[in-house]
Amino acid sequence: MNIKSILKKHIIQSLTNNGIKKSSDILVYNTYDKKPWNYQINGIINIAKHTNQDSYTLAKKIAIKMQIHEMYKSIQVSQPGFINIFLNETWMFKKLEKKINSIRLDVKLQKPKNIVIDYSSPNIAKDMHVGHLRSTVIGDATARIMEFLGHNVIRMNHIGDWGMQFGMIIAYLQENKKKLELLKFLNFNAIYQKAKKLCEKNEKFLKKTQECTIKLQSDDKCYKKIWQEIVNITIHRNEKIYKKLDVTLSKKHILGESFYKDMLPEIVKDLKNKRIAIEHNGAIIVFLNTFKNRNGDPMGVTIKNEDGRFLYAATDLACLKYRYEVLHADQILYYTDSRQHRHLMQIIEIGKKAGYIPNDFQIEHHMFGMILSKNNRPFKTRSGENIKLSFLLNEAINRAKTIAKQKNPAISNKKLNLLAKKIGIGAIKYFDLSKNRSTNYTFNWKNILSFNGNTAPYIQYAYTRILSIFKKLEISMIKIKGKIQLTELCEIKLGFKLLQFEEIIVETSKKGMPHILCGYLYDLATLFSHFYENCSILFSKNIKTHNSRLILSFLTARTIKQGLKIIGISTINYM
Repeated sequence: MNIKSILKKHIIQSLTNNGIKKSSDILVYNTYDKKPWNYQINGIINIAKHTNQDSYTLAKKIAIKMQIHEMYKSIQVSQPGFINIFLNETWMFKKLEKKINSIRLDVKLQKPKNIVIDYSSPNIAKDMHVGHLRSTVIGDATARIMEFLGHNVIRMNHIGDWGMQFGMIIAYLQENKKKLELLKFLNFNAIYQKAKKLCEKNEKFLKKTQECTIKLQSDDKCYKKIWQEIVNITIHRNEKIYKKLDVTLSKKHILGESFYKDMLPEIVKDLKNKRIAIEHNGAIIVFLNTFKNRNGDPMGVTIKNEDGRFLYAATDLACLKYRYEVLHADQILYYTDSRQHRHLMQIIEIGKKAGYIPNDFQIEHHMFGMILSKNNRPFKTRSGENIKLSFLLNEAINRAKTIAKQKNPAISNKKLNLLAKKIGIGAIKYFDLSKNRSTNYTFNWKNILSFNGNTAPYIQYAYTRILSIFKKLEISMIKIKGKIQLTELCEIKLGFKLLQFEEIIVETSKKGMPHILCGYLYDLATLFSHFYENCSILFSKNIKTHNSRLILSFLTARTIKQGLKIIGISTINYM
């Protein structure tokens, strides 16, 4: 049940009854934590201006028409035209009881769409590092949320498995006479860095690199065999990280840059035939009037270099065309950092010009900020290298193990290891997801693993606390009987927050902002803590009150579990 959606529907009906069709200005705000009412309706003032009416009078007319619905206890209008909504407690009781009997907590399925989500996308022959964390966990959380809402999600791991970096590595391996069977023992990251430095200093090696790249792109059997081995080894290493992170990416979701290589000559030919691309100094370039270079001239996007190499722009255009024409995408979401925004916008514009996607196609770049260290610089090692993601995850588990052991010294090693993984990995993921993805954030171990504040351990502990209530009473959660009654303020606040679950998920999915759902789960856990401290459950003498509070606790536990699950974080049953 989406309260905001219901409110908006009632307002539109009321506007229609008053002869007004315009409703795009209507905004619904949840105000319960700030004002004595539950929701406030804004936008009436703008509608009144467009219809030459007094905004306060119009708001009063709308309120009168809305009052017929049983969900409202009262509707008040304040100057110059704000509508304040108070929900009916009896209506709230019924809706909460409906949630209890719903497997999906009364969250409705949406009309399904084919949604392609492009995320993680590490480069092959390099180690995944801390910079890949945001794309991987935010993209995966969005994929889970969209699936929960009923959409057909097509995960795309657009790995960087093609391009000049392979020419560099192959040239370096040949120079140093490295055997194919020894590749699995090599550090490709280190080899790439050495090869890159050689390219910058040694013109002969740079030429050899370019030759190796062209031969690979021409399907030379020897070069392709080396390339395939490097790709397989790197994918295997990355799979271990995905498994540890508990993200839903697997081999079947990989369609890397190499997948589109056979489409590239046709893409270039098509763009030239449509006079979108031209030959310029031996290269094939698309000039875009909407993007300007430093001199104020149209920006040139190179799709094929003068030496015959196809560039990223050609691959990304082929990728865009494939996703729309073959995968029948209704919507495409990209999760890459902000530095790639202009490139993606250029590709989208070229794609629309070429007719690869319609002009009104839903395509969004959900870009994100950087992870910073305490000195507000990119989070790296002291030597300036990117921190490996595998190291970061192992460190989180080890730190969580120390904390768990301190809290429960008698815990068995088996339970400790399982608990440490759930707490450590959950903490890392949640700390990232709980931050507005459009901003940078500072990495801080103390805050990440804290059991206080907006963290995964705090919310996981709230869930464990609820389980302990039923354990003490020796009662099964699913066997509680009775009706919900909300009399104390802390009960009403908790009940109201539980009713907001669907509207929060919908808002999160629309904006691609998992921090909205994280904030909700933190608020829910906090409200439960206040409820637990102020409304006795274990020692309540009134059986109806006792059962009602148990039901509220049960519903809170289910909502926390479901909320964490759809952002890829596990709950814990013991501490």
